Amino acid sequence: MNLEHYFARYGRATFTFFLINVAVYVIEALLSKNPFFISWKVLAFLGQWNYAVLHGAWWQPFTAMFVHVNIIHIGFNTYFLLAMGSQLERILGSRRLAMIYILSGLAGNLLTLALLPPSVVSAGASGALFGIAGALITINGVIGRNMQGAIINALVLFLINSILPGVNAYAHLGGLIVGMLVGYYYGQKIRRRLSWWGYY
Repeated sequence: MNLEHYFARYGRATFTFFLINVAVYVIEALLSKNPFFISWKVLAFLGQWNYAVLHGAWWQPFTAMFVHVNIIHIGFNTYFLLAMGSQLERILGSRRLAMIYILSGLAGNLLTLALLPPSVVSAGASGALFGIAGALITINGVIGRNMQGAIINALVLFLINSILPGVNAYAHLGGLIVGMLVGYYYGQKIRRRLSWWGYY
């Protein structure tokens, strides 16, 4: 596989996160001895089990953003990672894309830890992906001078993707808020730059 081709197509940070998610899922599948569904024990160790975090498993809010519960879960998440991450990386660059992914994923998992019971086990890149989506929506809203529309779009995105049973809405919400805040900051910088160049 020619990595440079995929780095150029999707962005270095975006495709690196894609590879990490896939590699972690392969490890999960091997440990679970099942490529389609991951065992609870593996999710409780590699994902985020609130009870474990509260008793010293401090790494779980970080590792959980690369862990998925089944093949459909990782399929959807990696698809949207490539689709949205590549867009945001073209706008902000690799380092800022990586920052948004990590901060949004952590925010969603820490909000999960704070608001859901110790018995909860959660996993997935959804918090990070909501951060990426929130940043894209807000940057477009700032540049297009339509923050009201951007907020409505973000709210609709959150509601559509968070009402199904078994979905961790808190991870979505935490990631979305962080992404929108970061997107607003960079959207303002981009708009000022465009005004200096005479586009406003």
